[in-house]
Amino acid sequence: MNPSLRASLIVILAASLPALTWAKSSDRNQAMNIDAGGQSGTIEGSGTTVLSGGVIVQQGTLDVRSDRGEITMRDNEIARVVFTGSPATLKQQMEDGSPMTATANRIDYDTINEVVTFTGNYTVKSPKGSNSGQKMVYNLKTGNMQSGGDGTRVKTVIQPKSAAAKKPEGSK
Repeated sequence: MNPSLRASLIVILAASLPALTWAKSSDRNQAMNIDAGGQSGTIEGSGTTVLSGGVIVQQGTLDVRSDRGEITMRDNEIARVVFTGSPATLKQQMEDGSPMTATANRIDYDTINEVVTFTGNYTVKSPKGSNSGQKMVYNLKTGNMQSGGDGTRVKTVIQPKSAAAKKPEGSK
């Protein structure tokens, strides 16, 4: 794999989803493994690189799986990354050892504005609770989340502190 693409993907995925702000910081210091059926496009200047044929990205406890990945570059900077699938899935262990899982038909990260949008049957789960619906927009800078309001329903489950405080199985 082209070293520039690998470095770009590390930057993208290290900040690509809301839960990653609480993700294991040590994951960012680990090698990233990317497995895809195909890759085409450009990673320099302005343009798009497409990963297809089943995409698997693993770095430490981070595990992203999708049918397709798309990286958009603007002026040699990553502007956007999109994972699509039926569904696209992201799993990662949080700093406290608890698991986080997010699924959606489309996971779209606007790196310029630091906004993540989950679209199409999304669900984000952790021991603290879950949120699901058709569309969620999450601002990584402010922590503001917006979901629903478009005529669809949103379902949120907040676990009681006693359930959320339990350590995951196998942890010390």
